[in-house]
Amino acid sequence: MAQTDLIRHFEEISLTDLDRVGGKNASLGEMQRQLSGHGIRLAPGFATTADMFRDYVQNNQLQSRIDSELATLSTGDQSLSATGSNIREAFLAGHFSDDQVAAITQAYARLCDQCEAAELAVAVRSSATAEDLPEASFAGQQESYLNMRGIDSLLEACRRCFASLYTDRAISYREQHGFAHTRVALSVGVQQMVEADAAGVMFSIDTESGFPKVVSISANWGLGETVVNGSINPDRYMIFKPLLERPGKRPIIEKTLGSKLQKLLYGSDSSQPTRLLNTSDAERQRLVLNDDELLQLAQWAVMIERHYGKAMDMEWARDTSSGDLFILQARPETVESARDQSVLESYSLNSKGPVLVEGASVGSAVVVGTVCHAQSALEVDRFPPGAILVTERTDPDWLPIMRKAGGVVTDRGGPTSHAAIVSRELKLPAIVGTGNATTKLSDGQEVTVSCAGGATGQVFAGALEYEVQAIALQDLPATRTDIMINAAMPDGALRWWQLPVAGIGLARIEFIISSQIRAHPMALLHPERVEDSTERDQIEVLTRGYERPGDYFIELLALGVGKIAASQWPLPVIVRTSDFKSNEYRGLLGGSGFEPLEENPMLGLRGASRYYHPSYEEAFRLECQALKYARDSMGFDNIIVMIPFCRTPQEADRVLEIMACEGLQRGKNGFQVYVMCEIPSNVILAEQFAERFDGFSIGSNDLTQLVLGVDRDSAELESIFDARNEAVKRMISDVIRIAHEHDRKVGICGQAPSDHPEFAAFLVNAGIDSISLNPDSVPAASAHIADAEQADRS
Repeated sequence: MAQTDLIRHFEEISLTDLDRVGGKNASLGEMQRQLSGHGIRLAPGFATTADMFRDYVQNNQLQSRIDSELATLSTGDQSLSATGSNIREAFLAGHFSDDQVAAITQAYARLCDQCEAAELAVAVRSSATAEDLPEASFAGQQESYLNMRGIDSLLEACRRCFASLYTDRAISYREQHGFAHTRVALSVGVQQMVEADAAGVMFSIDTESGFPKVVSISANWGLGETVVNGSINPDRYMIFKPLLERPGKRPIIEKTLGSKLQKLLYGSDSSQPTRLLNTSDAERQRLVLNDDELLQLAQWAVMIERHYGKAMDMEWARDTSSGDLFILQARPETVESARDQSVLESYSLNSKGPVLVEGASVGSAVVVGTVCHAQSALEVDRFPPGAILVTERTDPDWLPIMRKAGGVVTDRGGPTSHAAIVSRELKLPAIVGTGNATTKLSDGQEVTVSCAGGATGQVFAGALEYEVQAIALQDLPATRTDIMINAAMPDGALRWWQLPVAGIGLARIEFIISSQIRAHPMALLHPERVEDSTERDQIEVLTRGYERPGDYFIELLALGVGKIAASQWPLPVIVRTSDFKSNEYRGLLGGSGFEPLEENPMLGLRGASRYYHPSYEEAFRLECQALKYARDSMGFDNIIVMIPFCRTPQEADRVLEIMACEGLQRGKNGFQVYVMCEIPSNVILAEQFAERFDGFSIGSNDLTQLVLGVDRDSAELESIFDARNEAVKRMISDVIRIAHEHDRKVGICGQAPSDHPEFAAFLVNAGIDSISLNPDSVPAASAHIADAEQADRS
């Protein structure tokens, strides 16, 4: 057979060669041919063909041995592990023919010359000819070998790749999915090894929510295998694709520091091709990638996705000596992009219990089960179906156990680890990177694994009740009134991107402050005034790496707001500035030294009065700077800012003046400012507020409280607290009428329209422009509002 039938260099390969070199190598060749001229940096290489594999099988008379071993497996006379081991041993005992050795040697020499190296270090990866096809979406069933130098090491690695077509997991997968073993061959990809000081994985989709407008990146120090195999918790980043091409915009919407406890580096020679080391404290506390690198990788991801016409899963690396970024692999993403987006499932817990462990959530489901620890993939026979798999981490050998599991919890790994990827594939709720699940959870313990809370998943003690709501999006009625949703946590907002709504009517930034920033903004500005030494130390840890502690607040708030704005872009997203009460602010790190003790915080220093108060004005300016960065630098011009609890028009003037000083000038570049309508004075003086603001959003809870004089938190007066009271409804009708007379929009935030059909009808009749609801209330409220509009027309 001619050498050209045995070897193909990447630049000679395209996607039409899928049956000859497998999905992985076909994709590498396709990118070399089509994308390298557009600035994407790719490592060169070559691939052995399926013809070489079949010749190897024939020359070493392996087929009869393979058939015999598989037949023994099918009759139940031999275990899977013994079958796989016997076949692999037969492959490893075989020999390459002279033609095969010559073909590999010549191709390797050419690659060494191309890279100007005497004995180039190469990565040797398996590429099965059925891998990455739509009906065969599990990659990673065969082996890879890194930092191979010299022809002898390369030939041995190729032989081991051939043998890996019959790993236990690969045999099991083909048997389960009905693939004839003889139909699958193996191509070996040989690629210049990028000596990486950083590497990782990149998706052109959010792998948790299926949100298609972002690039998700995971990163660790050293070679990328630690991210791919899930042995560490990597840094996580997210970039919003639609704004990448706008000049000067930097739409990075997530930067999460991972623990990054270990890194994989080059070894000294082929006997030890790689070595696993602990990272330093400095490496663990520092983000791997800077903003420019994130934007470069994201731009490449968009180009690759655009070329293939589908969501992609990519691997990347940064060269140690040059600092150049490289794309190492690209394959279709096969889980979220294949999901039926016409039906949205929503899980919610009806109660909460003690939280045992928490980590990064995979999916959004909830499952109840009993804990079963496993330390090895060989424990598959004793693993009970439906149990919660608890282990340190998984690799491809764990697939048989994971198929039996009801949920997965691991100590190590991030959202792109093996455990996370396979759990998504199997539609299992999983929580990865908990750090301590194997010590905190006991065998046989009944637990609830919940991924319903956004990015952080939790394992609760006991069997908690939960509900599952299936929302058929095509069944939601169209309404004349704009239906919007409320948002609090940035990750939670991405879960609802499919809902056919008109934007976000209320985004509460206090949730970002309490759960992600965690420190009182004045304590960040004046850490020297924090008396508690433990809190000072905690603030120092949080803000490490920032030139000024206040920059920490600005960046995290901007990232959180940007992520919420991205979920509905370009539709309007109304972001309410902080509305903590003084007692709530005291609960933040360092907060006790900056807050007064108030008898009635609900009517005290909150909302607009806080923003110009000497005790908080500096902190409000930080909020303004974060919002300006999200709008102007990141590019989210769909953000509308809303001011809560603004008691007087004069108070509004003072707040707007501060905002303008920080670059948020109403009317400039389309910037709009709304006001919460939640105080009777907002209605009584609606004409004056309409002169100062572009819209109103009715806060029905506070308005009801202040109109009726009823404490909204009083259990004794619960029966009186009702937004449907005639006095409250008159207030609402009045403000809608006056606002419309001044060409101002009016919306409402609250549950009443979904809980009470008659209240929805009242709002429609009053002419409300929009109703903003919790996302899971949209189906019921849509029906109520559509019925009310129909009745109004008739």
